[in-house]
Amino acid sequence: MELRDLIVTPLLLIVVYVGAYIIRPFVTDEINRIYFIPALTVRILGAIAVGFIYQFYYDGGNTFNYHTHGSRHIWEAMWDSPDKGLRLLFNNGANHEGVYEYASKIRLFGDTRSYSIIRIAAFFDLITFSSYSATAVLFSLFSFLGAWLLFQTFYSQYPTLHKSIALACLFIPSVFFWGSGILKDTVTLSSLFILTYCSYRLFIRLKPSALTIIGFLGSAYLIFAIKIYIILAFLPALILWVLMSHYSNVRPAILKLLLGPFVIVAIAVMAGWGVVKASEENPQYSLEKIGETAKITAYDIRYYSGKDAGSGYTLGELDGSIGSLVRLAPQAVTVSLFRPYLWEVKNTFMFFSALEAAFFLGAVLFVAVRRGLFFWRGLSNANVLFTIVFSVAFAFAVGVSTYNFGTLVRYKIPMLPFFAMSLILLNYYSKSERKLAALDSTE
Repeated sequence: MELRDLIVTPLLLIVVYVGAYIIRPFVTDEINRIYFIPALTVRILGAIAVGFIYQFYYDGGNTFNYHTHGSRHIWEAMWDSPDKGLRLLFNNGANHEGVYEYASKIRLFGDTRSYSIIRIAAFFDLITFSSYSATAVLFSLFSFLGAWLLFQTFYSQYPTLHKSIALACLFIPSVFFWGSGILKDTVTLSSLFILTYCSYRLFIRLKPSALTIIGFLGSAYLIFAIKIYIILAFLPALILWVLMSHYSNVRPAILKLLLGPFVIVAIAVMAGWGVVKASEENPQYSLEKIGETAKITAYDIRYYSGKDAGSGYTLGELDGSIGSLVRLAPQAVTVSLFRPYLWEVKNTFMFFSALEAAFFLGAVLFVAVRRGLFFWRGLSNANVLFTIVFSVAFAFAVGVSTYNFGTLVRYKIPMLPFFAMSLILLNYYSKSERKLAALDSTE
């Protein structure tokens, strides 16, 4: 915490909240208006809290590598030589020609993915005079934008479920805590939510606009540039969502039945092609290399780079083959969704993570037991299929390649709102089916 933080941050917060109250009537209605300011506030608090945690608990970390030991040097270059500052700002993190005196001080300069976050932070630094906490607030605004658009995606379809949808999209603790600060997770998380909203508007509602197209392309680019595996998990679910949304509207029923096999084949082919094309620029995520990539990542986080982030776990032998990935899939999904268990807790952060995981496990059991056989009826709905497929695919991807609870709690946040939404919608549709069955039995 520096003097500039104590001066710039309060002034920025005044501007942010005045602006929020001004635009709130234009982006809310009488029902969802109550969530707007609280959702913004928890993200601002989360962004600032992350800085305190990394400074006083971890004694450093990537958030400071992105800012204090990253974008701060670009901001300083702007003051010394605007030409060099601009060259750093529009650099890809691999070329230090003419800017070595500054680039050599940036710890993550050679990491192009990390440098993307440094460049975003540097752009915000131009507004905040390189105040860490003020720049973190601007990151939290981007996080809030994505969360609010995700909320609107589902609220527009199920306005009567507004309380549950708000909880899932806006108020999951680990999501607004780890997904609001100066971190990769903030940018990719919000981009994923924006991509979901824009995809819904473009491909399902069929209401294109210039802003929606820009949002779709921009968010997809950010995810692709920073964490491509999110795209690889999201793309098959997106294709399924779009095709099933339109397939459900096919009439008459006989035509729908005849088209069913073709739709299934189309989903499989398009999803496979999309994943292959998305991984072309990153060969380590190709089908031939993905097993080895998962092994290297998991063991690196477990025994080296993430050994101090929290307690480790293992799922069994991961030998780098596709077969080992398939064999460990059930454990990988389970560890992402429901662990750490309360009896596995070894530190404060694990305790909060375990409480959240226990809540999700309890929610699954509640829906399954209370709705009985009707639990499965909701699986015919496009929104349910989309949220479940993405949740399970992403849970598998991070669970099998992390092997550390401290790191997993951050890596898994993109799928938590979708998993929560899948449970909400399963409960909603199974309840509706139950009412219909009760009415049929009385006739």
